[in-house]
Amino acid sequence: MSGHERTSHGGRLLMGVAWAVLLLGLWLWGRELTDVRQAVSAPVSGDVAAVGRPQQVRLPPAARPLGDALPQRLDIPGLGVRAPVVATGLDQQGAIDAPPYERAGDVGWYAAGVRPGAAGAALMVGHVDTRTRPAVFHRIGALRPGATVRVLRDDGTVAEFTVENVRVVARDRFDAHQAYGARHDGRAELRLITCGGTFDRTTRSYTANVIVSAYLTGTGL
Repeated sequence: MSGHERTSHGGRLLMGVAWAVLLLGLWLWGRELTDVRQAVSAPVSGDVAAVGRPQQVRLPPAARPLGDALPQRLDIPGLGVRAPVVATGLDQQGAIDAPPYERAGDVGWYAAGVRPGAAGAALMVGHVDTRTRPAVFHRIGALRPGATVRVLRDDGTVAEFTVENVRVVARDRFDAHQAYGARHDGRAELRLITCGGTFDRTTRSYTANVIVSAYLTGTGL
């Protein structure tokens, strides 16, 4: 679930191709088979539903981006999530690999994209459920603006992100740049992505993606 930017005329062309591959990958990944019949709790209304409202929460200022370091663990204190992070890439079909179902408690980070804490939007994906039980991102639709997400990195730092919104994006009307691109130039951002909407018994897939958007607001050791 991701892809990211470089400069020059040729770079812009490559970025366009990368976004096309990203969109296809997100679509294919979201059509994984599952026998769980319950949908993510957040409803879809129209094209994009912002489930992170109301927006009256006073959000902290953005912190300066950190240097490059690899993510090792994702913590979401409000949901009790403490999950190992594994690097993922594209599979043979051009889709972004999610962790295997036997490791449904892990979070996948798109390693060809931005490292969490660095400038740009880092993308992390996780299963919402398996055939028999909820998975690591089962409850991320319940996050609200102001919630904390932490990424422990291999340089010993902890990148602390603040959630600014949560959206349920319908797959049939979908803009990859809007959903997954950086919101502000020079800011370190994070996206948490899983399946959402309702479960379609005919296609055996979910109708949308839940996308949590957060930005860097501090660091810890």
